[in-house]
Amino acid sequence: MNSAERLDAVAARVAKGQEPWSSTLREVTDLAVPRLDAIAHIDSRVRAEAQASKRLANSTYAHALVWRLTGSERHGREALRLLDGWAGFSGFTGGTDQDKLLAGWLGSLLGEAAEIMRQHPRWKARRKNALQAMFRRSFYPHLVQASAWNGNVDLTQVNALLAIAVFNEDRAAFDLGVERLERRSIAYFYLQSAGTPPPIDGDGGNISAFWFHPVRWVDGLTQETCRDNGHHAQFGLASALHAAEIAWNQGVDVYARQAPRYVAAMELLSQQLLTGDMQGTCANTAATRNIFDTFEVGFHHFHHRLGMELPHTQRLIIEHVRPHGVSEWNIFHETLTHAE
Repeated sequence: MNSAERLDAVAARVAKGQEPWSSTLREVTDLAVPRLDAIAHIDSRVRAEAQASKRLANSTYAHALVWRLTGSERHGREALRLLDGWAGFSGFTGGTDQDKLLAGWLGSLLGEAAEIMRQHPRWKARRKNALQAMFRRSFYPHLVQASAWNGNVDLTQVNALLAIAVFNEDRAAFDLGVERLERRSIAYFYLQSAGTPPPIDGDGGNISAFWFHPVRWVDGLTQETCRDNGHHAQFGLASALHAAEIAWNQGVDVYARQAPRYVAAMELLSQQLLTGDMQGTCANTAATRNIFDTFEVGFHHFHHRLGMELPHTQRLIIEHVRPHGVSEWNIFHETLTHAE
């Protein structure tokens, strides 16, 4: 999700003490916990194990980012130590689709961390190869088959699959991830001009029920807006935009094909979060006040790269996301890496 050019620009701003990058880097540095131990396996049904794995993955990515943005060799060494520890990970043992979701959350962070650290001179080829083998052995089985749960799970799997595929230099896995992203995007983000969303695994043959019975179908509605736009809809949107950004950095423009859906979803969700009102889309009329630290990746692309106006998204980022947005799982301090 991060290009060398993008990280160079952020590093220059951090060096000058510019905001919001400097304060966000301090938050990320606080997550770069020293001397965490490797995890041999994870039962995704056990909350304590899942939370421990999140802390470890957060720390791995945080150390990598701090090293890349500041040149701190202490953080670089710790990032490599953690990645080498992950190379011994034997897999997920929960036996449910929660394994797929957890593999998506963790794999998104670890794939990014590994790609950042790829150029570190102390990381030997045999150790990189060991991590790549672990990804194939322990993560691929839970990422290559889409979950039949709600769409945010599939999109999170796709986010991880693409991040890992880039590090693994695995074109087949990358192409699978892009195909899944395209297919799920048209089944997750509604466009009136496209008509009824297409069938997809897990919908039970009842689109209205699968979409949690929208009252009004409008552009930008997501499959989980009427479930709860305070959690799952934001996670689904974030993972889709992360995956599209990874594809973009590899020369594949998913953004262009899905722009009407992504932009409409960003604007509708932002309007709902800004006003506290669901804008007539769902039977529940009150929108959540829970706002995650997402939107920056999509806004960076559509507004800063392409010059598109997204007024609701821009206001939400400035007034709520940057000062108060919550980073959780694969939604990891996007302000640091993608703010302008």
